[in-house]
Amino acid sequence: MAGEIPPAQPPPAAPDPGRHPYLLLWRWRRNPLRRRTDLLQAWVALGLLLAVLVSAPAAMFAAGDTAHRHYRGTAEHEADTRDHRPAVLVHDAPRHPEPGSDEAKKTRYPVKVRFSGPGGGTRTGKTDVEPGLPAGSTVLVWVDTAGKITEPPLTAEQIRSRTMGWAIVAFLGVVLAGLAAHGITGLLLRRRNLAGWDAAWAVTAPRWSRFP
Repeated sequence: MAGEIPPAQPPPAAPDPGRHPYLLLWRWRRNPLRRRTDLLQAWVALGLLLAVLVSAPAAMFAAGDTAHRHYRGTAEHEADTRDHRPAVLVHDAPRHPEPGSDEAKKTRYPVKVRFSGPGGGTRTGKTDVEPGLPAGSTVLVWVDTAGKITEPPLTAEQIRSRTMGWAIVAFLGVVLAGLAAHGITGLLLRRRNLAGWDAAWAVTAPRWSRFP
Protein backbone atom coordinates (compact mmCIF):
# COMPACT_ATOMS: atom_id res chain seq x y z
CA MET A 1 0.00 0.00 0.00
CA ALA A 2 1.44 3.37 -1.03
CA GLY A 3 2.44 5.66 1.76
CA GLU A 4 2.41 2.90 4.35
CA ILE A 5 4.95 3.47 7.11
CA PRO A 6 7.39 0.57 7.25
CA PRO A 7 7.66 -1.24 10.59
CA ALA A 8 10.37 -0.11 12.96
CA GLN A 9 13.58 -2.03 12.70
CA PRO A 10 15.67 -3.03 15.72
CA PRO A 11 18.87 -1.06 16.18
CA PRO A 12 22.02 -2.66 14.82
CA ALA A 13 23.80 -4.94 17.23
CA ALA A 14 26.78 -3.49 19.02
CA PRO A 15 30.11 -4.82 17.82
CA ASP A 16 31.42 -7.74 19.81
CA PRO A 17 34.84 -6.88 21.34
CA GLY A 18 35.72 -10.56 21.09
CA ARG A 19 35.40 -10.37 17.30
CA HIS A 20 37.33 -7.11 17.04
CA PRO A 21 40.37 -7.27 19.34
CA TYR A 22 41.55 -3.86 18.09
CA LEU A 23 38.69 -2.21 19.98
CA LEU A 24 40.56 -2.97 23.21
CA LEU A 25 43.37 -0.73 21.94
CA TRP A 26 41.19 2.11 20.70
CA ARG A 27 43.14 4.69 22.71
CA TRP A 28 46.23 3.88 20.60
CA ARG A 29 44.45 4.23 17.26
CA ARG A 30 44.26 7.60 15.53
CA ASN A 31 40.73 8.89 15.28
CA PRO A 32 39.11 12.34 15.48
CA LEU A 33 37.38 11.50 18.79
CA ARG A 34 40.52 10.54 20.66
CA ARG A 35 41.51 13.05 23.30
CA ARG A 36 44.92 13.73 24.78
CA THR A 37 43.71 12.31 28.07
CA ASP A 38 42.79 9.06 26.33
CA LEU A 39 46.32 8.63 25.02
CA LEU A 40 47.75 9.67 28.40
CA GLN A 41 45.59 7.08 30.16
CA ALA A 42 46.81 4.41 27.72
CA TRP A 43 50.46 5.26 28.45
CA VAL A 44 49.82 5.30 32.20
CA ALA A 45 48.13 1.90 32.02
CA LEU A 46 51.04 0.47 30.03
CA GLY A 47 53.57 1.93 32.47
CA LEU A 48 51.71 0.54 35.48
CA LEU A 49 51.44 -2.87 33.85
CA LEU A 50 55.17 -3.01 33.19
CA ALA A 51 55.91 -1.73 36.71
CA VAL A 52 53.72 -4.42 38.29
CA LEU A 53 55.24 -7.17 36.13
CA VAL A 54 58.70 -6.15 37.32
CA SER A 55 57.95 -5.12 40.91
CA ALA A 56 55.58 -7.91 41.97
CA PRO A 57 58.07 -10.80 41.59
CA ALA A 58 60.84 -8.67 43.13
CA ALA A 59 58.66 -7.77 46.13
CA MET A 60 57.59 -11.41 46.47
CA PHE A 61 61.21 -12.60 46.53
CA ALA A 62 62.36 -9.84 48.92
CA ALA A 63 59.50 -10.42 51.36
CA GLY A 64 59.94 -14.19 51.21
CA ASP A 65 63.68 -13.97 51.80
CA THR A 66 63.26 -11.57 54.73
CA ALA A 67 60.50 -13.66 56.29
CA HIS A 68 62.48 -16.88 55.88
CA ARG A 69 65.55 -15.43 57.59
CA HIS A 70 63.37 -14.02 60.38
CA TYR A 71 61.50 -17.24 61.10
CA ARG A 72 64.61 -19.38 60.76
CA GLY A 73 66.34 -17.18 63.35
CA THR A 74 63.25 -17.43 65.57
CA ALA A 75 63.25 -21.22 65.28
CA GLU A 76 66.94 -21.42 66.18
CA HIS A 77 66.41 -19.15 69.19
CA GLU A 78 63.44 -21.21 70.37
CA ALA A 79 65.40 -24.45 69.97
CA ASP A 80 68.21 -23.00 72.11
CA THR A 81 65.95 -21.64 74.87
CA ARG A 82 63.30 -24.37 75.16
CA ASP A 83 63.65 -27.82 76.69
CA HIS A 84 61.62 -30.97 76.20
CA ARG A 85 60.84 -32.17 79.72
CA PRO A 86 58.73 -34.98 81.22
CA ALA A 87 55.61 -33.92 83.13
CA VAL A 88 53.20 -35.91 85.30
CA LEU A 89 49.41 -35.49 85.13
CA VAL A 90 47.99 -34.15 88.41
CA HIS A 91 44.49 -35.53 87.68
CA ASP A 92 42.76 -37.70 85.10
CA ALA A 93 42.21 -36.31 81.62
CA PRO A 94 38.54 -36.11 80.48
CA ARG A 95 37.29 -39.02 78.44
CA HIS A 96 35.99 -38.49 74.94
CA PRO A 97 32.30 -39.30 74.36
CA GLU A 98 33.32 -41.73 71.60
CA PRO A 99 36.43 -43.62 72.74
CA GLY A 100 38.45 -45.14 69.92
CA SER A 101 36.91 -42.97 67.20
CA ASP A 102 38.99 -40.96 64.73
CA GLU A 103 37.81 -37.77 66.40
CA ALA A 104 38.95 -39.04 69.80
CA LYS A 105 42.43 -39.72 68.40
CA LYS A 106 42.75 -36.10 67.28
CA THR A 107 41.12 -34.46 70.31
CA ARG A 108 43.28 -33.03 73.10
CA TYR A 109 42.21 -31.77 76.52
CA PRO A 110 44.07 -29.23 78.70
CA VAL A 111 45.17 -30.93 81.94
CA LYS A 112 47.24 -29.70 84.87
CA VAL A 113 50.69 -31.30 85.03
CA ARG A 114 53.69 -31.19 87.36
CA PHE A 115 57.26 -30.94 86.07
CA SER A 116 60.79 -29.86 87.05
CA GLY A 117 61.73 -26.28 86.16
CA PRO A 118 65.11 -25.10 84.80
CA GLY A 119 66.34 -24.41 88.34
CA GLY A 120 65.33 -27.83 89.60
CA GLY A 121 62.19 -26.76 91.51
CA THR A 122 58.78 -28.31 90.96
CA ARG A 123 56.38 -26.34 88.81
CA THR A 124 52.84 -26.82 87.55
CA GLY A 125 51.10 -25.83 84.37
CA LYS A 126 48.57 -26.96 81.80
CA THR A 127 49.19 -28.83 78.57
CA ASP A 128 47.00 -30.59 76.01
CA VAL A 129 46.95 -34.38 76.37
CA GLU A 130 45.10 -37.31 74.87
CA PRO A 131 41.65 -38.05 76.35
CA GLY A 132 41.38 -40.67 79.08
CA LEU A 133 44.94 -40.51 80.44
CA PRO A 134 44.90 -41.29 84.19
CA ALA A 135 46.58 -39.20 86.85
CA GLY A 136 50.28 -40.03 87.22
CA SER A 137 50.78 -40.55 83.48
CA THR A 138 53.92 -39.00 82.02
CA VAL A 139 53.87 -36.73 79.00
CA LEU A 140 56.50 -34.53 77.38
CA VAL A 141 56.16 -30.73 77.46
CA TRP A 142 58.22 -27.84 76.10
CA VAL A 143 59.47 -25.47 78.82
CA ASP A 144 61.08 -22.06 78.27
CA THR A 145 63.85 -20.42 80.30
CA ALA A 146 61.25 -18.88 82.64
CA GLY A 147 59.97 -22.34 83.55
CA LYS A 148 56.63 -21.98 81.74
CA ILE A 149 55.06 -24.50 79.40
CA THR A 150 55.24 -23.17 75.85
CA GLU A 151 54.86 -24.19 72.22
CA PRO A 152 57.56 -26.30 70.51
CA PRO A 153 60.11 -24.53 68.28
CA LEU A 154 58.99 -23.70 64.77
CA THR A 155 59.28 -26.59 62.37
CA ALA A 156 60.62 -26.44 58.82
CA GLU A 157 57.07 -26.80 57.51
CA GLN A 158 55.86 -23.87 59.61
CA ILE A 159 58.77 -21.73 58.45
CA ARG A 160 58.01 -22.58 54.83
CA SER A 161 54.28 -21.89 55.09
CA ARG A 162 54.76 -18.55 56.86
CA THR A 163 57.41 -17.53 54.35
CA MET A 164 55.09 -18.33 51.46
CA GLY A 165 52.30 -16.41 53.18
CA TRP A 166 54.35 -13.21 53.40
CA ALA A 167 55.60 -13.64 49.83
CA ILE A 168 52.03 -13.94 48.54
CA VAL A 169 50.95 -10.91 50.60
CA ALA A 170 53.78 -8.84 49.08
CA PHE A 171 52.87 -9.97 45.54
CA LEU A 172 49.19 -9.16 45.99
CA GLY A 173 50.08 -5.85 47.63
CA VAL A 174 51.99 -4.70 44.56
CA VAL A 175 49.20 -5.84 42.23
CA LEU A 176 46.53 -4.07 44.29
CA ALA A 177 48.67 -0.93 44.45
CA GLY A 178 48.95 -0.97 40.66
CA LEU A 179 45.19 -1.41 40.27
CA ALA A 180 44.54 1.41 42.75
CA ALA A 181 46.93 3.72 40.89
CA HIS A 182 45.21 2.89 37.59
CA GLY A 183 41.79 3.57 39.09
CA ILE A 184 42.86 6.88 40.64
CA THR A 185 44.48 7.99 37.39
CA GLY A 186 41.33 7.14 35.45
CA LEU A 187 39.20 9.05 37.97
CA LEU A 188 41.39 12.17 37.77
CA LEU A 189 41.45 12.13 33.97
CA ARG A 190 37.69 11.61 33.88
CA ARG A 191 37.20 14.66 36.10
CA ARG A 192 39.49 16.62 33.81
CA ASN A 193 37.41 15.58 30.81
CA LEU A 194 34.20 16.62 32.55
CA ALA A 195 35.71 19.99 33.44
CA GLY A 196 36.73 20.46 29.81
CA TRP A 197 33.27 19.57 28.62
CA ASP A 198 31.73 22.05 31.08
CA ALA A 199 34.07 24.81 29.88
CA ALA A 200 33.32 24.04 26.21
CA TRP A 201 29.57 23.92 26.85
CA ALA A 202 29.71 27.25 28.67
CA VAL A 203 31.02 28.77 25.44
CA THR A 204 28.68 26.85 23.12
CA ALA A 205 25.43 26.97 25.11
CA PRO A 206 24.69 30.68 24.45
CA ARG A 207 24.75 30.04 20.70
CA TRP A 208 22.05 27.36 21.02
CA SER A 209 19.85 29.48 23.28
CA ARG A 210 19.67 32.53 20.97
CA PHE A 211 16.39 33.19 19.20
CA PRO A 212 16.49 34.02 15.46
